[in-house]
Amino acid sequence: MTIAEFEATGSAKFEGALLALWWDGKGEWERAHEVAQEVPGADGAWVHAYLHRKEGDLGNAAYWYRQAGRSVATGGFRREWERIVGEMLER
Repeated sequence: MTIAEFEATGSAKFEGALLALWWDGKGEWERAHEVAQEVPGADGAWVHAYLHRKEGDLGNAAYWYRQAGRSVATGGFRREWERIVGEMLER
């Protein structure tokens, strides 16, 4: 599945980290955060980190990046979103 297909697909097809990213892609940060908080493991932590960075809470984001075993992202939010979605879709 491509990122364009991911964006065009309804939410019912996804769960966990991908569902959180889907909601964020629709501009629903709060809903995305609610979903991400319930996702265990590194994937949930990575999405959680991205969402807190996007929110501007860099200290909290740094904590979640560490939990995910990832470096703190620096570039644009759309670029990071696409990177996370792309990696998760490839699995």
